[in-house]
Amino acid sequence: MTKVIKSDDLKTICQAIQEGKVVSFPTETVYGVGVKFNDHQALDALMEAKNRDYSKAITLMVSDKSEIEKYAVVSNDAKKIIDAFMPGMITMVFQKKDSVDDYMTNGLSTIGIRIPDSDYVLALLKNTGPMLVTSANLSNHPNTTNTKEVLDQLDGRIELVVDGKTTDNIASTVIDVSQGRVKILREGKISKEMIEEVLK
Repeated sequence: MTKVIKSDDLKTICQAIQEGKVVSFPTETVYGVGVKFNDHQALDALMEAKNRDYSKAITLMVSDKSEIEKYAVVSNDAKKIIDAFMPGMITMVFQKKDSVDDYMTNGLSTIGIRIPDSDYVLALLKNTGPMLVTSANLSNHPNTTNTKEVLDQLDGRIELVVDGKTTDNIASTVIDVSQGRVKILREGKISKEMIEEVLK
């Protein structure tokens, strides 16, 4: 059975993540579920918990813009978008650096990266280091926005869920900058027009 834990018990939450456990928590978009980055077994546990197909990679969440270039090839246009919208409700798909373990991107040559605009999630990331985070739901099921909805889908499949609810309930905008041009894969609060304005 999944434990429900209060959001202020950061020590327990961070310890579970460091031990490779799967943990769910509210973000500013939808509820996320995540594991420590660079832990093969933790990633497998996350994929299994969600019934997720291994052809789909999981987004890397980091706490600071300066971390992005450790993992990704960043063009000038990508830098403009990062500076304008991160932290924020945007996920960017980059060409990954060769130093990133292929296992962490499920064999893809690209890596999706997001910096959440949530003081709570940023505090978690500062304590745990980078995490692989995706939406807290079973694959092909609705996104979740509160503790009960997470438990309805993932009870017994993950270690902990942080009690709470999300603020915006809209998934992030997703853009692909891996091919040298900007391609919008999913439009959220950050619109195509807003992105085009920054690139002018």
